[in-house]
Amino acid sequence: MKAWQKVAMAAGLAVVIGGAAWFGVYWSNKDAVTVQTGQVVRQDVTSIVTASGEIRPKNYTNVLGEGIGKITNIVVKEGDHVQKGDVLLHLENIQPGADVQAQTAGVQAAESGMKAAAASYEAAIATLAERQADLDKAKLDFQRSQQLYNQELISKRDYDASKAAYDAAAAASKASQALVEQTRAAGEQMGSNTEQSRAQLMHTKDVLRKTTYTAPISGIVSYISVRVGENVVPGIQNAEGSFLMTISDMSIVTAEVKVDETDISGIANGQAADVTIDAVPGKIFKGHVSEVGELAILRSSGQAAMTESTANTQEARDFKVVVTLDNPPTAVRPGLSATAKIQTAQKKDVLAIPIQALAVRSQKDLERAQQASGSSVTLAASSPNASRGPQKPDVQGVFVVRGKRVAFVPVETGISGVTDIEVSSGLQEGDQIVIGSYKALRTLRPGAAIKIDGSVPKHDESSG
Repeated sequence: MKAWQKVAMAAGLAVVIGGAAWFGVYWSNKDAVTVQTGQVVRQDVTSIVTASGEIRPKNYTNVLGEGIGKITNIVVKEGDHVQKGDVLLHLENIQPGADVQAQTAGVQAAESGMKAAAASYEAAIATLAERQADLDKAKLDFQRSQQLYNQELISKRDYDASKAAYDAAAAASKASQALVEQTRAAGEQMGSNTEQSRAQLMHTKDVLRKTTYTAPISGIVSYISVRVGENVVPGIQNAEGSFLMTISDMSIVTAEVKVDETDISGIANGQAADVTIDAVPGKIFKGHVSEVGELAILRSSGQAAMTESTANTQEARDFKVVVTLDNPPTAVRPGLSATAKIQTAQKKDVLAIPIQALAVRSQKDLERAQQASGSSVTLAASSPNASRGPQKPDVQGVFVVRGKRVAFVPVETGISGVTDIEVSSGLQEGDQIVIGSYKALRTLRPGAAIKIDGSVPKHDESSG
């Protein structure tokens, strides 16, 4: 046999062997599902609830209109730091000032009248004492005259004159007593008039005071809603007065966020939180939960969900949660957008897997796959969820790599972090599991042949 024939035969044999090998590999991978895998590892898992809201001071007050008048001067501007009692703005005060002056004069006149009434009363008391002394003397003279007249020692004329003098003294005493009562009543009336004038003066001073607005708390002027020349009106009944400005005490800064109703059960006072502020990029501020709202708020309108108009509204609800910043930045301002990541639970050194590795299969699909495989594959029968009955047929589990195939292993899970979730039973450390792709996990069946792709799983947009 010639050399070229030998070469041709060798080449042909190599082609046949290669083709057979390729066909074998192709046939073995014909129905294999391409997946990405990972391992069950021990790590720390932290459960986090993320919510958005805005920066707000712990203490702030809205300055509202108390009196009526035109704004003549605004002393402060937005961003100014003020102390409690500092002047904020002035209203026109000509008429209130004149009223105070007039009423002050009225009080002074009333007080002078009180002094005059007191002097008259003292004079009446002195006159009464004098008339009483005259009456006592006249009484003695009359008694003596009466004795002498009975003894016929004086004439009837002298007796009558003595009696007349006694009667006149008695009448004068009664008149003096009446004058005392009159001056005392006049004094009491003047006292009442004086108190009334003082009360009226207090009222006019209060009206005058309301033309000058001062800071009710120390803080910064975070918002001014009026301008010079505008009119201010006070609140009446259920209507609030004119809104003038807001004073915010930024010594205690909070992030007021809205937490979805599905997450609120895990929120409690004292939980640690990381707060980011859009206006301060790249920085994380530590804080803690200081207040958890008890009443649900409708997401679209912000109204309480328990009111009569919203009680039956089938709409997403949120709960207000206040996070107090431990060391707030100095330049922060009320109303800035903020995001809080609240740590609701944390576990150290537990078995964990990527969240996307979890899959859900119905009890019927698992039994069907077990019958088709003809082997005792660990399925839902070993799961605590298997006894749920026909009302809850779905089983949560993970696909574990067994050779070139996968087995569906039911698992129990604990807390979930941002990307990983705790596994409390069903898996062992180091187990190789299927973690992607999302499309493969949706359709993968127990016992299916797999082909491992070493690339990092990518999010399948079609999966939502």
